[in-house]
Amino acid sequence: MIATTGPIAGAILASPSAFAADKAVSKTSVAELDPAEQKIADNLNARSQDPRLGSTLGGVVIDAKTDKVVWGHNATTALMPASNTKLATATAALTVLGPDHRFTTKVVYGDGTLTLVGGGDRTLTTDDLDALAKTAVAGLNNAGLTSVKVQVDDSLFPEPTLATGWNTGYYPNEIAPVRSLVVDGHAVTDTALDAGQVFAKLLTDRGVTVTGDVTRGVAGAGNVPVAQHQSDKLSKIVKHMLKVSDNNIAETLLRMTALGAGRPATFEDGTAVVRAVLGQRYGVSLDHFEMYDGSGLSRSNRIPAQTLADILDLTTDPRYRQTLKYIADGLPVAGEAGATLGPEWGRFDTPDSQCAVGKVKAKTGTLTGAIALSGMTKAQDGHWKVFSFVENGSTANGNDIKDALDGLAATVNGCWA
Repeated sequence: MIATTGPIAGAILASPSAFAADKAVSKTSVAELDPAEQKIADNLNARSQDPRLGSTLGGVVIDAKTDKVVWGHNATTALMPASNTKLATATAALTVLGPDHRFTTKVVYGDGTLTLVGGGDRTLTTDDLDALAKTAVAGLNNAGLTSVKVQVDDSLFPEPTLATGWNTGYYPNEIAPVRSLVVDGHAVTDTALDAGQVFAKLLTDRGVTVTGDVTRGVAGAGNVPVAQHQSDKLSKIVKHMLKVSDNNIAETLLRMTALGAGRPATFEDGTAVVRAVLGQRYGVSLDHFEMYDGSGLSRSNRIPAQTLADILDLTTDPRYRQTLKYIADGLPVAGEAGATLGPEWGRFDTPDSQCAVGKVKAKTGTLTGAIALSGMTKAQDGHWKVFSFVENGSTANGNDIKDALDGLAATVNGCWA
């Protein structure tokens, strides 16, 4: 069990937040639109008829300050959200663990064996391992030891399994089997043994003889701590995960969030904690909400556009911003290279959307038969609008569907070619 650094981990399953409940209720109320909002609604009514979007589109636009629903279309329909699922995962991770949480990788020694102990750091690098190896070698030299065995301990997580809605074709490129130890994000079947082999070579390079093959085991209670490495803060990891839509980080965070809430590191327990955080901590409606993984690769996930928008809307609430602002900060920006809305992905590069470059930030989501875009933008009335658009089942080309969704997001901004 890891220690929980989050502010409310023990209380996460307590009674619902009255504030959040009030907030949720206000979104269902009918409010008259001002002229600027009416223009957004009218233009979205027109653009949402784009044949590229097919017949199954869910969408909603909310004013972030007033929670007024500016526009909605099948907003509560259960749809496959693809990587927009990561918004729910990130919310739970930041809430349970806290933005300043760091993941620790350790090296311990006992009975002639150095054990590399995984701590759920999906961002661990070879340089990080080399620093651990340097410290370990110094300790071995001080003890007069010139040879050692190496094993890995990835017992923090149970043996990897497929999530509901996954298939083995995802392994290892879309997602690696989820383990608590990995180096350089290697896309291999056994990331723990791979990390151990990298560590063993680094020891060898520093003059220590490693005997035998790297094995898997559990560090003994009496093992002596030798070295440790701490990751960047969770806030930074979440931002990176959202910018590039990293599936592996998302699944690792789901497990660490489960552990942080005192539950086993499984898909089932991780998603149960996500539901508790959203529903009980923040009062987000879980009607038609089905979540089976942390990344959104599961084809069984269902999240309405309204729920995705409500999750993002939490990041604009002063009561929650200190914890959740990193989600908004991590959203890819239209036209920003190196993220999933960048020009290298052909996003926001059509007449319908080019004028919104730099003005829209949103999480992308793409699976066969499901494309989503949920984010926020400052509209022409100067108010931040939160939006979510989820398309399922269109037979149009995927890039054409994305262009159409970009056009919807640009419309919220006031971009109208």
